[in-house]
Amino acid sequence: MTLKHNILAGLAALMLAGPAASDDFERAAIVMPGSISDNGWNQAGFEGLTQAGEALGFETTFSESVHQPEQIEVLSDYARRGYDLVIGHGGEFQDAVERVASRFPETMFMVNNGLGTKENVANADFYFSQIAYLMGYIAGSMTQSDTIGIIAAQKFKFTTDTVAGYEAGAKAANPDVSVLVTWTGDWDDIAKGKEAALNQISQGADVVWPTMDSATLGAMQAVQEKGVYGIGIYRDAINEWPEILQSAILDVRGNMRSYLERAAASELDGELYRATMSNELAMRIGSFHPDIPVEVVDEVAKLIDAMKSGALVVEPQ
Repeated sequence: MTLKHNILAGLAALMLAGPAASDDFERAAIVMPGSISDNGWNQAGFEGLTQAGEALGFETTFSESVHQPEQIEVLSDYARRGYDLVIGHGGEFQDAVERVASRFPETMFMVNNGLGTKENVANADFYFSQIAYLMGYIAGSMTQSDTIGIIAAQKFKFTTDTVAGYEAGAKAANPDVSVLVTWTGDWDDIAKGKEAALNQISQGADVVWPTMDSATLGAMQAVQEKGVYGIGIYRDAINEWPEILQSAILDVRGNMRSYLERAAASELDGELYRATMSNELAMRIGSFHPDIPVEVVDEVAKLIDAMKSGALVVEPQ
């Protein structure tokens, strides 16, 4: 069994102790912008729902690679068919979900990384600027060129929060650091991801953080080819890329499980369900690269403790 399968099996086992679905909650659907095999955001959403459904005893289904012109039609179809919960997997679904939710008030909707709640629209996200601050602190501590980079796809709240947190953490570690920011406009285009990373490296970046989905692969290929450091996202990426300094593990499965247990008990409200560094099932850091000095490792541990206690507040955008 591979390491990936061991991790997923262990997570599934941890989740088995949750409550069973109520008689009023029978079916949930997730609508995703990309592929369920992207080894990133979309795959995590698919697995988060299916694992919870298996553990809690409700039916699940999905639609993948749904682009914005199709969002309303696909979301509406699930609502018409009587699904109890319909999930838009990404902030880009917010407008479509709100429009559909107004027509189907008996259906509960969720937007992962959403931007606003209503009576039958909930949001779930992560304290992105918090964990990004830690990645920035590490990058700022490890750069030799005083130049680091971050690559993102589209501008909306979670991506701008991530960029802001990364910049703040890097400046806290190294006031002289310059942070290059590239917006590719595409989550999955591997060639664009590689081009963006190569461009940042050509400008002197010796740490690059790609935060896309499938396009991250291209960026990490550039990192490997040019012999610089990378930062991982969603999972402990050093297991795949030895150039990774550290990873921002945004465990979509764990965060979804937190609200799906409430949904299964018919207790999901139109609220924001946010994961912080205090919720390690949903958000945590990964493994440290052996090049990172022990004093930096110790300082990151202190920063995490300060975040958990409230002594360190990283303001979102």
